[in-house]
Amino acid sequence: MTANKFSEDKFMKADLSSLAPLQRQSFTVDVEEWFQVGAFENTFSTENWPELESRVELQTRNILKLLKKYEITGTFFCLGWVAERVPSLIKEIADAGHEVGCHGMAHQRLFTMSREEFRSEVRASKELLERASGQPVLGYRAPSFSLTPNVWWAYDELKEAGFRYSSSLYPVKTDHYGLATAPRQPFYPAGRDGILEIPLTVCDMPFKRLPASGGGYFRLLPYFLSKYLLSKGAEQASSPGIFYMHPWEMDLGQPYVAEAPWLSRFRHYQGQAQLPLKLIKLFNAFQWDSMENIYADLLQED
Repeated sequence: MTANKFSEDKFMKADLSSLAPLQRQSFTVDVEEWFQVGAFENTFSTENWPELESRVELQTRNILKLLKKYEITGTFFCLGWVAERVPSLIKEIADAGHEVGCHGMAHQRLFTMSREEFRSEVRASKELLERASGQPVLGYRAPSFSLTPNVWWAYDELKEAGFRYSSSLYPVKTDHYGLATAPRQPFYPAGRDGILEIPLTVCDMPFKRLPASGGGYFRLLPYFLSKYLLSKGAEQASSPGIFYMHPWEMDLGQPYVAEAPWLSRFRHYQGQAQLPLKLIKLFNAFQWDSMENIYADLLQED
């Protein structure tokens, strides 16, 4: 499928009638090291990674403690790279009652890989995560939401690898990611026999469509606006909202990368000090659950 032939009208939407769609929102975490983010991809190479300070255990445990305190269950999309080095962290996530999903092996954008490379890396990461967690891994999220029309074959590969759903599309165009023409509701990108794609939440405003699923926008925008965008976006799509964050987003002790471009540093570090209090407000504003639990009826095998 090519980008110029992409149209949301081509795809079968999922029947959400059994989900009580506005009752629960999905809380998700993309588990990766602070140096593996897209903002630093031109500053650090993968060869640098072993030399850099690992903080993913500390960061993820801070989130786990917060979720336990507020009795929230979520989905953690984890890198195979992390599972390979600290499998005990993946087990800790699963033992706390959370869903473990797959975020690929080493945060490589899909459109930089061949089909064979993607097949190999996604199966390897899934195996590492299942071995560490002791539970089936049903969900996948592409690094940097990089599942684009020119790599649509990824859905067939995910199905063949045993995944049931993906949450890899952001139906909004930014300078870093997004596919504005993607459906806003869960749909079957490869037909009803394929896996379910659950897009991130967006909100249509009079002037523009805006991202509404958290991430850096949640740190940068006022809380009341983030809450409104998530709630309104879910209402507009008649679909459960999705919130996502990263473990490094509230770690004030992580190294400061002065050599990174100004915009990359701003996006990475701004608003971290206020994030815990904003999260607590968000926890109290909505009901939360894992993606596996919310979409359980749609993820059952026929």
